[in-house]
Amino acid sequence: MTSTTFIGAGNIAQALMGGYLASDPAAKIIASDPFPAQLEKLPSVIQRCDNNHDAVEASDVVVLCVKPNMMQQICEELGSSVASKLTISVAAGTTASAISSWIGEKSAIIRCMPNTPALVNQGMTGLYANEHATEEQKHKAADILGSVGRIQWFETESELDAVTAVSGSGPAYFFLVMEAMQKAAIGLGLDATTSRDLVLQTALGAAQMAQESELSTEQLRINVTSPGGTTEAALNELLKGGLEQNFEKAIEAAFKRSVELSQP
Repeated sequence: MTSTTFIGAGNIAQALMGGYLASDPAAKIIASDPFPAQLEKLPSVIQRCDNNHDAVEASDVVVLCVKPNMMQQICEELGSSVASKLTISVAAGTTASAISSWIGEKSAIIRCMPNTPALVNQGMTGLYANEHATEEQKHKAADILGSVGRIQWFETESELDAVTAVSGSGPAYFFLVMEAMQKAAIGLGLDATTSRDLVLQTALGAAQMAQESELSTEQLRINVTSPGGTTEAALNELLKGGLEQNFEKAIEAAFKRSVELSQP
């Protein structure tokens, strides 16, 4: 049986390993991390290692779950030992061409942009494969990343900058809205616990309705907005404050920053 090695055992790596094992209990996983405390958090069925070269030796898939500022160092250290394997990277801002320049020009590389809801198996991940990745290798990446949520493939790597701006950073936008709603609820006299419960369940229910409905989010909004009612009064205030324009500018700013981080 082939194995998959994770370089780095932080939160996202732990989520991916846990999801992958849940979807395929027979999966053979090796994890390498310089911090023993991180490795101790892993299920006992995962082989633990503190040496990257030893960790990748028997694997045909290597998942790089390290910080972007560590990518070059890690890749150059591994070098030819991973050149013939599938390399999956979850590091933001590190291009496939940069990775191939460090480990081998003909390496099969798949870049992924997951988001933090992957920690609760509700992630949204964008994937891009370079020209050296085979269909079988793409299926392998889909199995791993798809084990913690939904995935979407993209034909061009530049599209991942938009993915980063929308879904990669997106959870923070919703958290900010939830935070503001909770503060407003407290301002109306509700206690903090009640305010939190009302807001979070409303957010969860709205997202599930949107997922399960054949209607557009625009139509769902219209359906809940009675003319002259409370919802219309609230939405009028939000739109008057430039809500749509502010979101457009915010996501554009995230997109531009993602492009900047991808530059050599």
